[in-house]
Amino acid sequence: MRRWLSRVLAATGVAMLLAGFAAPAHAEKRVALVVGNNDYKFVPKLQKAVNDARTMADTLKQLGFTVMVAENQNRSAFSQSLLAFDKAVDKGDTAFFFYAGHGFEIAGQNFLLPTDVPAATEGQEELVRDASILADRVIERLQNKGVRTAILVFDACRNNPFERQGTRAVAGGGGLAPMTQLPEGVFSIFSAGPRQTALDRLSNNDENPNSVFTRTFAKELTQPGVNLVQVAQRTRRAVSELAQTVHHKQFPVFFDQMIDDVYLGGAAGKPQPEVAATKPAEPPQKVAALTQVQRPLMQNDSVNAPIASFSRHNGGWTVVFSIADPTLGISWRIGEAGDFRETGFIDTLDPRTRKRMPNPSIELPADAPASVIQVRYVDTAGDLQGPFPIRFDPEAALIRDQRKILDMTATSWLSFREFNGLLVYYTHLMSYRCAIREVRVGIDTAVPDKVLQMPACDPRDPSAIPHSATPYLKLAPNTKSVSVELVYRDGSMSEIKSFRR
Repeated sequence: MRRWLSRVLAATGVAMLLAGFAAPAHAEKRVALVVGNNDYKFVPKLQKAVNDARTMADTLKQLGFTVMVAENQNRSAFSQSLLAFDKAVDKGDTAFFFYAGHGFEIAGQNFLLPTDVPAATEGQEELVRDASILADRVIERLQNKGVRTAILVFDACRNNPFERQGTRAVAGGGGLAPMTQLPEGVFSIFSAGPRQTALDRLSNNDENPNSVFTRTFAKELTQPGVNLVQVAQRTRRAVSELAQTVHHKQFPVFFDQMIDDVYLGGAAGKPQPEVAATKPAEPPQKVAALTQVQRPLMQNDSVNAPIASFSRHNGGWTVVFSIADPTLGISWRIGEAGDFRETGFIDTLDPRTRKRMPNPSIELPADAPASVIQVRYVDTAGDLQGPFPIRFDPEAALIRDQRKILDMTATSWLSFREFNGLLVYYTHLMSYRCAIREVRVGIDTAVPDKVLQMPACDPRDPSAIPHSATPYLKLAPNTKSVSVELVYRDGSMSEIKSFRR
C-alpha cells in the first residue's frame, strides 16, 4: 500500500519530471528518467515500484522519449543517475521524471529515499536527510538547464517506512506532499491526495504487476488528442472509481504551471502504438529516482500568511518576515503560550499605509532550539490577523542559508596566491561547509578528481575555521587552472566551476 508520507515528508511532489511535449518546434528532444526502488535494506521493502518504473519506461519510449531507467538505487548510484539525467537534457528540451519508491517529508522538504537509507527513529531526522535526495533540487537542476517543460510524476504515497513497533517514528509521517508552488513550465502529479494511501492492487486476486495509479496513468498517456491536463483528469477519475470498488479513497492530485498544452500521445487522428501497461518492460538503461514536497496546512493557514527567511550570523539568527498585506504592526512569540512581543518600527514610511513601517525582523540566540514561531499582524483596517505558525528548524535553516550564499558567491569559491610557491585557497568554501558534503577539485583538468579535506560543521559557530584546518592547497608553479565541484548535503551537485590564475 502506498500512502502520502505524512506531513514530515511532503516530498511527494518529486515523482515525475515529465518535460513538456507540446510542439516539436519548442522542444529539441524528449528525455526521461524513471526510477523504481523496491529492495530497501533497512526499511520495509516494496513490491511493485520496479515494475512501475519499467512500465513507464516502455510507455515513454513509445512516445518518443530517450529513457534512462534506474532500479534499486543506493545513495551513491542515485546521485550518479541524477547527474546523468542532468547532463542528458539541454535548453528547450522536454524532461520527464518518474519516481516509484519510498519518499519522506522533513520540515517542509521532500526527500527521495535510496535503498540504503538507515532505519531512523525520533530525533534522527538528520540521518534521513544525509542519506536521501532532496526532491526540489531535481526541478532546480532542470530549470538551470533551461528545459521548456518538466513533468514530475510521483507514485510514492506509501506507508511511513520508519514506523516500527516499540519505537517512536521520525518526526513526520510516511509519504510525499504535493507541490503547490511550481515554477513556470512545470507539471506534477501524485498518485494520491494528502493523507491518502495509494493502492498497489485492488484485491488479493488482482494479478496486475503495476499499482492502480501507474497502470491507469501509463494507458492514458498514449491517447492521441488528449493534453497532459486532460490525462491527469482522466487518470484521477479512473483511479478514484477503481478505488471505490473496494471501498477505498484514492484521489490523485496534479499541479499545472505549463506554458502550452502538452500532447504526449500526439494530435487527434494519429494512432499511437498500444501500450501494455500490465507487462513491465525490461530496463533500457540504469539511472535514478525522485519524490516531491508539500507543507501540510496548519491551523490558521492562509494565502496571506507570513513567510520567513532565516539567516545565521556570529551573534545568532536573524528572522525576516514577509507579509503580503500592508501592516500597522507585527508581534510574535515562541510556542503556544506566553505574551506576544512587538517587533517595533523602522525609520521608513510604508507608501501603502503612509505610516511608519513595522520592523519585519527579529533576532534569536545562536543556540535557539527547533520550535514554532507564532506571528500575527494588524492590517490596515485595524484588525488582528493570526497568529500564524512558522516552523523554525535551526539545522535545516543553516544548511539552506549557507547553500544560498554559496550559490550566490560561486566566483569566490577559490582564490590564488603566490607565497613561497603557488597556493589555491578555499577559505570561502570552508566558511560555509555546513551546506557541503564534499568538495572535489581538478588541477589543470575540467574533471574534479581530488577530494579536499574539510573540518566538520560546528552548528554553534558554523562559519569559524578551526586553527588546525589548512584552507589551501600547494600547487605546482606551472598550474594554469583549477576546477571545482560541490556535493551538497542533500546529495545534489553544483555545476563545475573553473578558476584560472
